[in-house]
Amino acid sequence: MAALIHPSRGLLPADPPALASWVARKIATSVQCTTGPLAPVIQEFQELIENDPQIYMYFHQMFDQVPKTPPYDNDPTGRNPQVRDYKVMLALFNQIITESIEYERGGYIASPISIILNWPMGTPAGFAAFTNPKVNAQFRKVFDVWTSFLTSRDSCYVLNSDDCGWFGPAAKEDMPDFDKTYVCDPDAEYHGFTSWDDFFTRRFRDGVRPVACPDDDSIVTCACESQVLRIARNVKARDSFWLKGQPYSLEDMLNNDPLAAQFTDGTVFQAFLSVISYHRWHSPVNGTIVKTVLVPGTYFAESPAMGFANPDGPDPYAAMESQAFLTSVATRALVFIQADNPRIGLMCFVAVGMAEVSTCDVTVVPGDVVKKGDEIGTFHFGGSTHCLLFRPETKIEFVGCAEGTDIQLNTVIATVAH
Repeated sequence: MAALIHPSRGLLPADPPALASWVARKIATSVQCTTGPLAPVIQEFQELIENDPQIYMYFHQMFDQVPKTPPYDNDPTGRNPQVRDYKVMLALFNQIITESIEYERGGYIASPISIILNWPMGTPAGFAAFTNPKVNAQFRKVFDVWTSFLTSRDSCYVLNSDDCGWFGPAAKEDMPDFDKTYVCDPDAEYHGFTSWDDFFTRRFRDGVRPVACPDDDSIVTCACESQVLRIARNVKARDSFWLKGQPYSLEDMLNNDPLAAQFTDGTVFQAFLSVISYHRWHSPVNGTIVKTVLVPGTYFAESPAMGFANPDGPDPYAAMESQAFLTSVATRALVFIQADNPRIGLMCFVAVGMAEVSTCDVTVVPGDVVKKGDEIGTFHFGGSTHCLLFRPETKIEFVGCAEGTDIQLNTVIATVAH
């Protein structure tokens, strides 16, 4: 099995045959095109690899360091060799950036590049490559090209009722009552969506997620439709986030922002979003936007503790088990909010992009007054996780937030003592 995101989290296929058929098709068609022309941005990626000795070494070693013994010797079909060549990798990228994201019966492919890089990202050379600023800058260029396609009308072809369509029988089973839940026009072409990205960032209909206790400033509400990953208290200003256990490191999470010191010994709440879920962020408190920061970072780095160095083997779900680690290294957005409740005071919403495009789009600016439930930003295509940070002075108690719990947007997640 290769490069699945945990089935319960809905990021890649839960059904091995669905994944196997996808990988087999991609490899078969891309290998046929390895001698054909590459898109300019992929050609630039090849030149980066081949003209930088260190990066060239990494992109050879990362494939060599993937064991040639089962289950790493073959792709998930068991019929094709695992991708072991950066040129095949680039040929796959070349194909992917001109395609939209199909829904697969029995599961859905939502992070195709993560599938290709899953085992390499768990190697020492993969970690070195995917934390290299030049490599991440080039991935950003690749994703800009792919984003251009995913935001175009041409990307809508997957928004149909076929088996691989997002309005087909399999997708409807996983997203019941879609027409009643999201803003759309069931009678219009593509349900009225103008691109695949427009579909991905769809909005709830009015009344679907009412704000709990909107005038009670002692109540904190859920900022994203998500599943609880972890709650940590007494978080250090600086910690070894790359080690097993992945402790939070506030200075790294907040990109050494001057405001980070206020959160030392405070509390971190983290939860992640399913790809089929709602991807917009909403304010969890009544307050005023103090500051917003976009932090460029990595796309395919995973915690070294979860790679091949892990005694239990590498994370079979791409970087899913590295979510706490990613809060310190991945592309992310910081939204500092001064809550109206002085017992909360300054808090911070942290949006973390995971793999693929992972665009964090902040839609508020300093000085904006927000109410609980007001939109403050959105993720675009890519896996995603988010954190809420509270100062040590904030005596916060979480409600119904055991690890693995699904929590709906705008519901109560915590109370603050008077």
